[in-house]
Amino acid sequence: MKTKKIPMRSCVVTREKLPKGELVRVVRTPEGDVIVDSTGKANGRGAYLKRDLSVFEKAYNTKVLNRILEVEVPDSVFDELRKLV
Repeated sequence: MKTKKIPMRSCVVTREKLPKGELVRVVRTPEGDVIVDSTGKANGRGAYLKRDLSVFEKAYNTKVLNRILEVEVPDSVFDELRKLV
């Protein structure tokens, strides 16, 4: 039987290649809103973060999501990320 391929994605903070299920996707929608994408299929420009509180804090302090998503990421998004851990 054929084995199912596991999609790999890179964390924008640590640059680690991890299975997609172990990462959290943050998306800038076509309307310009920034959301945490729990399904992994939302429309828009996305960035993946490792599910780790220290990674979320580093992303907040370095403003890496602002650069990658090309928009100012509100603090409410980081609050939502902290609740996921």
